[in-house]
Amino acid sequence: MKVKLWLRRRSISAPRMTVTTAMSWPARIVVGVLLLVLGALIGLWASDHGRAVAGLPARPSASEYDDAVQQMSALRAERDRLATSANAAESQLTIERSSQKGLTAQIKLLETENVALKEDLAFFERLLPVDSRSTGISIRGITAEMGSPTQLQYRLLVMQGGKRATNFEGTLRLSISIIQNGRATSLNFPDGKSSEINNFKLGFRHYQRLEGTLLLPPGATPRSLQATVLEKGQVRAQHTLNL
Repeated sequence: MKVKLWLRRRSISAPRMTVTTAMSWPARIVVGVLLLVLGALIGLWASDHGRAVAGLPARPSASEYDDAVQQMSALRAERDRLATSANAAESQLTIERSSQKGLTAQIKLLETENVALKEDLAFFERLLPVDSRSTGISIRGITAEMGSPTQLQYRLLVMQGGKRATNFEGTLRLSISIIQNGRATSLNFPDGKSSEINNFKLGFRHYQRLEGTLLLPPGATPRSLQATVLEKGQVRAQHTLNL
């Protein structure tokens, strides 16, 4: 029996034995860290190599990264400064536009007033009496035109000549001859019931200009306008304008 056991151990079918050396846990941890660092280095190398093969720029260094961050901060500051300047310029432009609109409106108003003054000047120049020695009340420059089918706009000047003229107090009466429904008739202003009777009162020393609008009945056609100046019920001046 012993001989068989000895022969089996010496034969090919005898079991093999492996001798291993035990490694401590600290050593295993160090080896694992080294493998991780090596893997990271290999990964970085592969990434840089891949970027180089693809024609992409190399990974920036820490100093280049800091420079890029500083440049970005400077660009942001410049952007904020330009935005502030743009806002200030826009506000100034808005103010200038408002001022320009105000000036344009004032210019238009002055131009309108200038045209009105020129018209008044021409009107008064036409109404100046040829003989400055003439005395008494006169009606000058009477005009009338239709503003609408039922409105007649009139304008006239009542003057008193003479160097020693006194204050004149009186009233103005307007009479319009019209054709309505084929019949001739007349309208008087003021009619005694009108609330605008004060518009026909006269009170002046040298002259007084009067203008207004007279309402006509629908379908009426004006033919003539007669203006009469009264003083205490007495006729002082009268003028008829054919329309």
